[in-house]
Amino acid sequence: MKLVQTNQTSKNFQQFVALLDAELAIRDGDDHDFYHQFNGIDALDHVVVAYSNNKAIGCGAFKARNREQIEIKRMYVLPASRKKGYAATILKALEEWSAEIGFGEAILETGKAQIEALSFYPKQGYLVVPNFPPYKGIENSVCFKKPFRKKPFLFLELIFT
Repeated sequence: MKLVQTNQTSKNFQQFVALLDAELAIRDGDDHDFYHQFNGIDALDHVVVAYSNNKAIGCGAFKARNREQIEIKRMYVLPASRKKGYAATILKALEEWSAEIGFGEAILETGKAQIEALSFYPKQGYLVVPNFPPYKGIENSVCFKKPFRKKPFLFLELIFT
């Protein structure tokens, strides 16, 4: 598998987002419009697209919430490529990228209808937390958080070890 760091202008990413939105429209039903307003891609400057045998198979992104925290967004893997570890690899790449630029914590939101996501994120070290804005008080939302080690001072560790 090959991972490519890109941004919201990636055609593969845009295609995956369209597929994700179509899938979520079915799963979320009447709640889809509410969630859709928080899932625009215009501000997603940190996107990872995964390739297997030179074919795009999945993606994920993050955006800064504040100076310490990112929010994982738009995770998607093609149905034929699911359950092969690609999503975990994409998520880990997003975490590592964000740590390299100085972030120390990731949060994310998923819906109760995304049963695969509800089991996937805890396996990746994410803990359920109270819903954060704009999902505070939203019955159908489940929010997660995972702290990780920032890496901007890695060169100091190399010098002193």
